[in-house]
Amino acid sequence: MKRTAVIKRKTSETEILVKLDLDGSGTYAISTPVAFLNHMLELMAKHGLFDLSIKATGDTDIDLHHTVEDIGICFGEAVQKALGSKRAIRRYGDAAVPMDEALAQAVIDVSGRPYLVFNVPPLRGKVGNFDLELVEEFFQAFVNHSSITLHINVLRGKNYHHIIEAVFKAFGRALDSATVIDKRVSGVPSTKGAL
Repeated sequence: MKRTAVIKRKTSETEILVKLDLDGSGTYAISTPVAFLNHMLELMAKHGLFDLSIKATGDTDIDLHHTVEDIGICFGEAVQKALGSKRAIRRYGDAAVPMDEALAQAVIDVSGRPYLVFNVPPLRGKVGNFDLELVEEFFQAFVNHSSITLHINVLRGKNYHHIIEAVFKAFGRALDSATVIDKRVSGVPSTKGAL
């Protein structure tokens, strides 16, 4: 059973193509006009051990918001589509990742219920030309379109780059853990029989 997805989205603001293989090895090809986000998505795929290709263009002359949010939308749709029936997945996943002084935790429930808890120190300002507030926008778009519950907790950290990098690495690892096929699981991992 292949757990792959291709998502295309074109609006007056952005054009995005996402290809995802949940059972990959961490290979990636990320090309967007948002350099800092490219770096975070590469880290996420590498540490999440899924293959990810993203090509995006957007109205970044206005700002980066539309592009970042729409990439989150498309990645969420890709995960939802690749999961298919969700049969035999572990459903829950968590990971804590340090990055120097920063420590971030991501906890996932592939529940069919989109919800984000973003317990992160206020991210103000920029890294390069990347508005730090867009990190939350990316993850909100992701949960809304993947129907996944995601808790992100930053336990400590001072350097914004380190904090965000730890968040994306922890998220990738938690997503891998939650979506991996477990041969011990029969059917959908819910007493309701559906997710």
